Amino acid sequence: MSSSEIHFNAPLIKYRKLTVLISVLLTSFSLIDVKMTEFRKCVFLDRDGVLNKELGYQITKIEEFELVGGIKEQLARFRDSGFMLIIITNQSGIAKGSYGEEFVYECFDKIQQATGHVIDDMYFAPGHDSLSKSLSRKPDSLMFERAIAKHKVDATHSYMIGDKERDLIPAKKFGIGTILISKQSTSEYADYGVESLSAAADIILKDD
Repeated sequence: MSSSEIHFNAPLIKYRKLTVLISVLLTSFSLIDVKMTEFRKCVFLDRDGVLNKELGYQITKIEEFELVGGIKEQLARFRDSGFMLIIITNQSGIAKGSYGEEFVYECFDKIQQATGHVIDDMYFAPGHDSLSKSLSRKPDSLMFERAIAKHKVDATHSYMIGDKERDLIPAKKFGIGTILISKQSTSEYADYGVESLSAAADIILKDD
């Protein structure tokens, strides 16, 4: 074909230019989305022994579910400092038949009502090692993995408050700071040891 015979398909060229432009725009918006993704700091909380009083036996009635003193004020301090609040709790009583999932939610509602609904989410593991194995049950980490992914948690600027070593082990896996509330025991997995939720709040807000 001679140069005099060369011709252009104008509509096709315009279509290809438009396709390239759309591709560039989509890529740009994708980069903007990545930059605008905000990873949030979080305080993860065990429930029994941290938010409610540990009575030495498994609670099965809402009347026995007694919150620790000053819980509303302490959780408000976290929220005022920009922390999300997520409960991570083992609830083996479900597997044992002591109570059902509805009781766990009833207790959660009591916490929310007492604190002004400041808790962002709750994860609970219903199994027990004597009956079934589960990666959700602490000290395994599946509940943390789900919470971090769903809520885009910045693990390195977050904390876990628990009253047992098994609460802290999975948090350490993700570089989450750990605080053990206990008047008796210590743990190699605890970055700090305190005797109350208020003392834990003091440490977190001082470090923040």
